[in-house]
Amino acid sequence: MRGTVTPVTSPIVASAHAQRAIASLERARRHTLIIMSPLDDTDLATQHDPLMSPIVWDLGHIAAFERLWLLRNIDGPIEFAEMPGTYDPFEHPRATRGALPLPSLDEQRAELAGVRALVEARLCELSFDAESPLLRDAYVVSMVAQHEWQHQETILQTLQLKQGAPYRAPRAWALPSAARTFARGAMVRFPGGRVRIGTDDRTQAYDNERPAHDVELAPFDIDVTPVTNLDFLEFVERAGYDTRKHWSDAGWQWRTDTGIRAPKHWTRDARGAWTARTMDLNEPLDPLKPVCHVCYHEADAYARSVGKRLPTEQEWEAAATWNAETGQQQFAPWGDEAASPTLANVDQLGFGAARVGAYARNVSPVGCYGMIGDVWEWTSSDFTGYPRFAAFPYAEYSEVFFGSEYKVLRGGSWATSGDVARATFRNWDYPIRRQIFAGFRCARDA
Repeated sequence: MRGTVTPVTSPIVASAHAQRAIASLERARRHTLIIMSPLDDTDLATQHDPLMSPIVWDLGHIAAFERLWLLRNIDGPIEFAEMPGTYDPFEHPRATRGALPLPSLDEQRAELAGVRALVEARLCELSFDAESPLLRDAYVVSMVAQHEWQHQETILQTLQLKQGAPYRAPRAWALPSAARTFARGAMVRFPGGRVRIGTDDRTQAYDNERPAHDVELAPFDIDVTPVTNLDFLEFVERAGYDTRKHWSDAGWQWRTDTGIRAPKHWTRDARGAWTARTMDLNEPLDPLKPVCHVCYHEADAYARSVGKRLPTEQEWEAAATWNAETGQQQFAPWGDEAASPTLANVDQLGFGAARVGAYARNVSPVGCYGMIGDVWEWTSSDFTGYPRFAAFPYAEYSEVFFGSEYKVLRGGSWATSGDVARATFRNWDYPIRRQIFAGFRCARDA
């Protein structure tokens, strides 16, 4: 199957932004093929959980989205936001997709390859300094690449829930075994003040990340690292799930309705020892890894139990990016370099979270470690538009989800591409969701 993009030689198309976007498109397809490599038709066609699509649907949606935006909508006007029919996510909610007449793996591979061949030819014809905001700096190419990266993370969530034999993860690299040690519950102080949140970038950032704007923050303390398995295990073993005062009304209703007493994928054996499963590895609970697969309500309850709270997303972003010495916002905790597997645990192919402090450079100016990669971090904020928000290029990406139903998560996980895991990126989900690779860190008023 073709998985590369033909090199582009036009001086206009070869701008740094365009080359970055095209390279991301190529890398995304390589990773799609790697993730798919251990799977057969049954794995792909099965709806492993009602929350998730059959993986073959995700593959078809990737191809349909690429066809729509890089072949059909690219010259404008925008005809559709999502390709009508089988792969329209609004027309077919996830729980219903297993009943759709979906193609085989070979047919889906052929579709992916056929669309990519047409896209390769089309990219060679385009000028990315055009007036169109879709074409300028190859924004639309970056959008399509990020869409594929994000669906890979969704596919990996599905594979974590896979029925039958566990997914055989084709690990491409080993995670660091050494890690810096931290005092239990250590926090750092953010001094407060006026800080810049969001971005005005139009080469890569989504509409909900824009525009950049200033906010005034009161001083606050925030955890140096995400909450670890050891920290959360203590919450479990001191009956945190059964202690009503730790839970909000909505959280207690969820806990009561579900009967849940531990993070998803934790199992206790006959001797009382806990294990945690990540893909095909079921191992003794590593006390120094960040807790994963907890929902917002669990995170909120833990924070209350230790006299803390979850940070707002503005506090989280300030702690990740604001450099008080320069009075400026950085692109990432470590500076202005894009995320990569040498800087943070991103790009999927380590297939699991590393121990906190394993990436020495993944530290923000204020002193928070691991704010990019490993696990998404729940915040207390509802998903709403920033001041002067403008939907682009379609309302269905962000705007239709604004409201109090969803909570914002920040930072990316091990399953997130470095091309997506930026400090301004805003993920969102229902507060009851546990299939995502999500943990949290706590904050408190100073």
